[in-house]
Amino acid sequence: MPASRRHHRALAVFVHCLGILAAVPALPTVAPEPAAPEVTAPRAAAPPATAPRAAAAPPGVLRAAATLTPTPTDTAATPAAPAPPPLVSPSVVVPTRGAASAVTVLVTPAGTPAPGYQVQVRNASSMAVATTVRQELPPGTSATWVTPGGRTSRSATTTEVTWQLRLPARSTTTLHTALTTAAPGRALSAPACAFAAGGDRPYDCATATWDRSPVPAAQATDAPAWRRPAALLAALAGVLLLTAAGLWWWQRRRRARATAGRTGSGGAGNRPAGAGTVYAGTGAGSPGAAPAAAPGQGGPSRPVAPVAVGRRRRPPVWLVVGAAVAVLAGVVLAATVTATQRVAAIDTTKQPSSGAWVGTSTTGVVGVPLREQALEFTVYRIACPSTPSVAGRQCQATVGVRNLTPEQQTWHGEMQRAYLPGGSWVSVDEAATRLANQGRDVFGQPLAAGSRLVLPLVFTVDDADRPEQLELRSGVFSAGVRVDVP
Repeated sequence: MPASRRHHRALAVFVHCLGILAAVPALPTVAPEPAAPEVTAPRAAAPPATAPRAAAAPPGVLRAAATLTPTPTDTAATPAAPAPPPLVSPSVVVPTRGAASAVTVLVTPAGTPAPGYQVQVRNASSMAVATTVRQELPPGTSATWVTPGGRTSRSATTTEVTWQLRLPARSTTTLHTALTTAAPGRALSAPACAFAAGGDRPYDCATATWDRSPVPAAQATDAPAWRRPAALLAALAGVLLLTAAGLWWWQRRRRARATAGRTGSGGAGNRPAGAGTVYAGTGAGSPGAAPAAAPGQGGPSRPVAPVAVGRRRRPPVWLVVGAAVAVLAGVVLAATVTATQRVAAIDTTKQPSSGAWVGTSTTGVVGVPLREQALEFTVYRIACPSTPSVAGRQCQATVGVRNLTPEQQTWHGEMQRAYLPGGSWVSVDEAATRLANQGRDVFGQPLAAGSRLVLPLVFTVDDADRPEQLELRSGVFSAGVRVDVP
């Protein structure tokens, strides 16, 4: 056998042995054999030792003890562990729908000549719930009568009525409020919220507007045509289409004129009747020229004089350059307008921000639903502590958000602003807002279609000034809504 083959065979045997050694630990283990009878003999002798104790017990107890099942040995099979839950891809974003609250609030205006409201608080759960109901009164009004148990508190800017209630299971509690105002005939909105007892976490909120001549809720109007991207693109496409049509029509007219000129210069229809054919070089028509030979007399044939072909007329240079400059100027103008409007929408130096791309901003007061392009915002309550903390003064706004579109919508905490009297503004304190919502990130998931949320938003301000206006919006280029804070 050649030396090379011997080495190969020896190497193959060595590798095969290594494979067998590696596979030995994977072999199933052999179950241990049952123990010998003499090992279990002491356990069998154990019952007689306890016989004296059993004899002292009543007969019924003896019969029960005799039917006891022995404890299983260690060799019994252990139950299999439950399978872990299936993993969910982190890229899947589940929209927030807002769980239905057990406590709901309904506010309706009273049908009285004087302003009044009826607040219905319903507990749909099967157990009693302790809650705090707060109703903020419109500015310039005072309560003349409230349901017993209500406490009226006044501050420098607001007046609030508070009830501490314990709602029985599956019950409805009705509260009444009557107001007086110095400006009769004015529409008055008074929102009411039910909070968890001893806290500011809202269960539900509702609002109503008292007015003898009811008016619909304020709605955002459509943006002008020149501020809509679709309208600008349509106008630009129309200009380009008209320009192309004009050039095609001009080219067609030019070709028709050229064809008509060639036909008129070389055709026989333009010669007078009886005129003969003129050949080049014959001198026909001149005094000393010899007469031309008549047709059919055997004279030499002469070629026909060539017809001069007219040059193709090209548009003047100034016309081509002018059209190009006009088209270029239109494109630059449209791009400039688009960029200007979008930059103005996110301009941080303007107070409040304006010039948004989509929709027109709507301004209202606390307790009035305000709509923008995608969402409906309602500010029910704004509370600022009288003494600031170490982290600053945290003003909490109870806001209701409703998705009006048939698709999910995303909103961002950086775009929700509180404007201060000095002209500055602050965005939502997302860490404090998450803490107020019991650790839930309200901006981390989009709002499901048709859903409604009632949640607190926290704005941290450095000074003791109270915000004078809130600006809420669904996106960067949305006009949003503005709520005047009393």
